[in-house]
Amino acid sequence: MSTPRNILAVGLALVVASACAERPTTTAMGPDSSAGPAGSASPVARRPERLARLFARALANPGFRAYVKAQLDSSPFPEHKIQLQTFLGARGRRALRDLAEQNGTTEADVQQEAGAAIPLEVYLPVPAQRAAWSGDANVLVATALADREAPVAFSPDGRRAVLSPDAPPATPVIAVVPVETDFTTPARAQCLDCPSDGSGGTGGGTSPVGLFMTKAHFDGDYEGWLKGNPEYEIHVLGQSGQKDSLADYQCAGEHAGGPYAFDQNTNDWTGSVLLFSQTQLDGYKAAHPGQSLRVLALEDDDTACKIITDKHDLSRLFQVVDSIYSKRTGGRDTTIASTKYYKAARVLRDLFALLASFIKTSDDLIGTAVEDQVVGTLYPGFNWIVKGNNNITHGWLNLEMH
Repeated sequence: MSTPRNILAVGLALVVASACAERPTTTAMGPDSSAGPAGSASPVARRPERLARLFARALANPGFRAYVKAQLDSSPFPEHKIQLQTFLGARGRRALRDLAEQNGTTEADVQQEAGAAIPLEVYLPVPAQRAAWSGDANVLVATALADREAPVAFSPDGRRAVLSPDAPPATPVIAVVPVETDFTTPARAQCLDCPSDGSGGTGGGTSPVGLFMTKAHFDGDYEGWLKGNPEYEIHVLGQSGQKDSLADYQCAGEHAGGPYAFDQNTNDWTGSVLLFSQTQLDGYKAAHPGQSLRVLALEDDDTACKIITDKHDLSRLFQVVDSIYSKRTGGRDTTIASTKYYKAARVLRDLFALLASFIKTSDDLIGTAVEDQVVGTLYPGFNWIVKGNNNITHGWLNLEMH
């Protein structure tokens, strides 16, 4: 006969067992649990994790591996990227069919999964792995939405792993991540006069005039390894109309196009890229008498040449730097002894808020450029210092009028 003590003990045991069953466990590699069809998946399961698993399982097929490698190798886009949703439907839906067959599901299921996801790109983000992978089965497919988020990876046999966000594993990794690339324009067409080393250039059939950057140094790449090469951008900001806010007047970066295109993939870059033409400078001065411009450096996460960040972070950055350097944190083109320079100028109004900035997947704010004579620190070959949050130096630039 059961006693109250025995009943209590059984009850406690059941509670403990239930709690243990609900408690998540962490393993280096284990079976996947996101294998359900798209129609039954939760909103979280419908994100790239299931697509990454479907892609990885398809790589168990040697024919599909060879097809994937051939498509990656022949890609004309930076880092040999391909756009996932386009890839699935190309060549008579070859990849879509392979994913469905290898995963024991239907093409409609895979297509629904891909259609429900955000635009994604596929590539090997680690250059050494990109060069070494022969198309064999020793490969992982990893995905993450946010920069420096711990990637979730799958092997061709379907095992799941959580990778370090700080360093890639020894096994080659194919990334399935949000699109950063402009897939409408192949890499070589984005820069019309690129040096043979792919370091960027001024572009165009005639030589433009205006404010140029000829050298840049940053103290880090500001990009997690799964996202591949950093996408450094330089933005020229100025007063928005007659408002007490800033507008983004011009972007220079990998996807900016024409004379504004440059591609910096390491901490240091040397070349010649237009930041703001003389026509733009003259037009801004006419519309905003006495107002200076700001030069902002950032590492773009997802949307090329659009500043997507927390406007409060950006405002704090400007406010701190302005207060330390007595608002001599802007710049204007100036003629001294018949020679044109881009020199420090005082910010006359408290223009801190960027009109179109908002919180999304935040770009990494590197800092705003302040002339070296204002900062009181000199770096040979450079003349503007990049100051970030708390006035920390994160790089230096050389800006010239040509």
